[in-house]
This record gives sequence, structure tokens and C-alpha cells, in this order.
Amino acid sequence: MMKLIITVILFFSITAQNLFSLSFTDSGSPAELAAAMEAAMSDEQALAQTFMLGWVGAEPSPLIVDWIRDRNIGGVKIFGWNTGDTRRLAETVGSLQRLSLEGKFGLPLLVATDQEGGWIRHVKGSTSETPGNMAIGASGYPRDAYLSGYYIGKELAVIGINMNFAPTVDVFTNRDSVLIGPRAFGSDPVKVGILGAAFMKGQMAAGIIPTAKHYPGHGDTDLDSHGVLPQITVNFETLWDRELVPYRLLAKEGLPAVMSGHLAFPNTKAADAPASLSPWFLNDVLREKIGYRGIIITDDLMMNGATTWAGSLSRAAQQALLAGNDIIMLSKTPNLLDPIWTSLVNAMKDDVVFRARVRDACRRVLAVKFEYLRGEKKVPHIPDLAKIETELPNPEGAAFFLDLAARSVTVVRGRDTVIPLKADDAGKVLLAGQYVDFFTLGKAAYPEAASYWYSPSFGIAEFTAMARNADTVIFCISNAEGLAFLRALQPLKKKVIVFSVLSPVYLESAPWADGAIAVYSYARESFAAGFSAILGRIPAGGRLP
Repeated sequence: MMKLIITVILFFSITAQNLFSLSFTDSGSPAELAAAMEAAMSDEQALAQTFMLGWVGAEPSPLIVDWIRDRNIGGVKIFGWNTGDTRRLAETVGSLQRLSLEGKFGLPLLVATDQEGGWIRHVKGSTSETPGNMAIGASGYPRDAYLSGYYIGKELAVIGINMNFAPTVDVFTNRDSVLIGPRAFGSDPVKVGILGAAFMKGQMAAGIIPTAKHYPGHGDTDLDSHGVLPQITVNFETLWDRELVPYRLLAKEGLPAVMSGHLAFPNTKAADAPASLSPWFLNDVLREKIGYRGIIITDDLMMNGATTWAGSLSRAAQQALLAGNDIIMLSKTPNLLDPIWTSLVNAMKDDVVFRARVRDACRRVLAVKFEYLRGEKKVPHIPDLAKIETELPNPEGAAFFLDLAARSVTVVRGRDTVIPLKADDAGKVLLAGQYVDFFTLGKAAYPEAASYWYSPSFGIAEFTAMARNADTVIFCISNAEGLAFLRALQPLKKKVIVFSVLSPVYLESAPWADGAIAVYSYARESFAAGFSAILGRIPAGGRLP
């Protein structure tokens, strides 16, 4: 009997010692290591792993430093206001990772950003401008999606960013949406799922953790959840067969992360609750019905779509974790003793269900870190600053993105009638638009062309006067404010070619135009491809997605 007691005491002594000495560099399976490390953590240490915080400014703020050094939070989010200087951003990532790695368990940060490609490119500086998701949808090739994810991922890895809030797999359902538009691969849910899965695989090949968004789907509303809580009135059957199709496909392909959206679906069991705060959407549908096994991250919890419904940021945070999110993401850094922290700490003490949910979330976050932030393919925790000059933009990626821009150009109207339009056949050309690269590349195509930068602050009379003196008007449109100027051309009976940028929906307002082409980004490569198509130098095989 005494021998048995001594054996039990020794077992628990060794186990406790192992828990105390656990490190991120230990060997073992991600699931086993995550479970052991979570068990060794205090409640506050476990809670900290569910926090992902942003900060304001190019330099890391004292507050974000405090959260990493004193609390050892799970991750940070890079926004556009942090990224003007790419080298400085890499230095910042390295300094924040050093702080995190000095913590008790040697845990690195999840370092996330929004680098979808095309219109949404939070890390600017010397990274590539790309044709974007809708261009991939227009080309129709999964390989284009894969390589877009891969090259975007390779650039992020150079900077030390290991997680990307992409692909956007919202289905382009509401044509009036100015928030989604060209961020979508298209309007066919199956095609969106296939291209989204390929983009995901490309990012993972580059060592990046992909995050599909905005679950369960932001494509069927023209409202912006940053300011309001959109109410999308479809029933669940429609959601299942449309918006949820990409998630069903990506979950089977091993998707590691999903972002939950602040979107209400009142004709479902979630009623008026945002999907991001709904246990039914996150647990019953996503985890149980779809079978998703990765982590769930909230969209910015400071958005009105979440806080207005919950009543406060701290209440939204507690509801988000209880609903099934594993990470709560905030665009700004709260004070260390803000209610968003203290209320959650108190809730862990008072509520066994909430405590268990937080520790489950921590375990899931740790498993992702052990799976993706170690090994040969991992993104370096401390960026090599010498590579900033040589690998950004990625030289192979630059050639690929130009090819993608050319493949995706879509001739919507006028093929073989006014397109191609050689410079010698165009007569007097007027270029009208709102982008520097449109005019630069337009003048390269038609050297004698006149230019007009239209704006709501200028009168249409001046524009029409210039147009009367032209034989051909090439009119670039990317938003609703250009429609009045475009319509003013119809009575003039001039040859008009509409050059659509971003969402092609505005082309429907000018069925009378002689010709129309669509590109899906305002990257220089897209303008170059568009004018090459008008001149007839490339075949322009893209299709409206």
C-alpha cells in the first residue's frame, strides 16, 4: 500500500513539474501540447490567449506593449494605419514578438492583417498591388486563386505576419453592396468555394494561417456592419444553399480559421442576434452541422454591429466567447483594467460554464499556434530585415499578377465592333476618370488624348464641352458618382467605351455605350491590361463573375 502511495505521489510530482516547465519548443502533437499548456495556465493566462488587439500609429503604443509583456495576449492585428513604412512594420513585428517570446511559456503572437488582394490591402508600402478576388473569378482558374494566395502570403511572411484574414468568401449576392463588391470571387457559391479553397491552400503553402470571412456571409446586404447591424432576411435554407456553401467546402479542406461577422438573420433561429454573438450560428451550424474544427475569430468587436446590440463592449466580449468565438479581436488597445478585461476575469471566477468555455478557446488557440507557428514552413517570428529590400514586392509574384490582370480583363460590349480600337482609328480621344494610372496608361495607349478628371465638385457642363470636341471618349467608372457624367455622354452621339474598375455593376447603367470592358482593381497592372485589351494587344478572355 505504501509503495502505491509513493508511486502516485511521484506521478503527480512529475506531472506538475512537466506542466510548470512546458515550453512552446517542446515536442509532441499540437493537440496534446495545447491541452497540457492550457492546463498549466492560470485563468488570466488562458483568457489572455483569446485577445487579439490592434493599436494606432506606426510605432507600437505603450499600451500594446503592456498587454503583450504583462498579459502575454494571444495576438495582434495589423491595420492600414500601422503600415506606411514596410521596414518599420517588420521591425515592429519583431519587437512585439520578442516581448511575447519572453513570456513564461515562450509563446509567439498570432500576427494578423487583412491582405485580401485587390481593393483591401492593409499592408501597403512595398507589397504588391494585385488584381483581386473578382479578377480571379473572371479568369475562372483555381490556379490563379492558389498563386494569388501564395504570393500574397510570401510577402506577408517576409514582414513576419503569420495570419491573414482572407480569403473573403462572401457571395456577390446584393449588387448594390459597396462593402463587398470586387472583394467577392463572384455570385456562384460553388465557384466561390472552389476559388476560396485554392486561395486558402496557396496561403498555407506560404506558411500563412488563412481565415475565411465574413461568416455566415456579408454578400446579401448593401449595409456596412462597421456602422450598423445589417438585417438579412433570407431563411436558413437559402443560407445553406448559397452563403454557407463556401464554408461547407472549406471546412472539408481543413480550413484553420473563420471570422464571424456582425450580421443579423432574423428569419433563422438566431433571431435578431448578430451571427458573431450567436451560439446557434457558431456551434449548432458551423461546428455541428458543417463540421468545422478550426478556430473562430470575431470581426472587430468595436464595430457598431456588435456593441450596439450587446449594449457595451465588455458585454459583447463575454457573449462572443460564450457563443463560440475563440478570439475576440479589437481594432484599438483598451486600458489594462478596462471592463472588457476585468469583467471577463470576474466572470471566470463566478461562472463555471464561462470559465470552461474560455479555457476551451485557449486550448484551440494554442493548438493552432503549435500547428502553424513551428516547423520548417513557419513564418519567422523575427523578420529578416535584409529581405525587405530584395523580396518585396515578390519578383515572381509581380509577373504573375500582371498575367492575372491580363487573363481577367472582360470585354462586356463592343468586341469586334469598336474593340479593338487602334490609336490611328480613334480620332480625337478624351480620357475621363479619377485615377492617375488610368490617365498615365491611357496616354501611353493614345498619346494625343485629352484628359478630364471628373468630380462632383465640378460641373458637368465643362465635361460635356470637352466631350463634344472628341471623336471617342474612354470613360473610367468605379462608383456611383460617375454615373451622372457618364449619362451626359449619351445625347452627344460620340463613340463611348466605358472602362469599369472594381465592381462592374455600373456598366448596366450604360447599355447604349458602344463598348465596355471590366477590370476589377485599381492596380496599375489592371489599367495596363485594360488598355491592352482595348488596343487589341491581348485576347481579353475574362468573363463577368
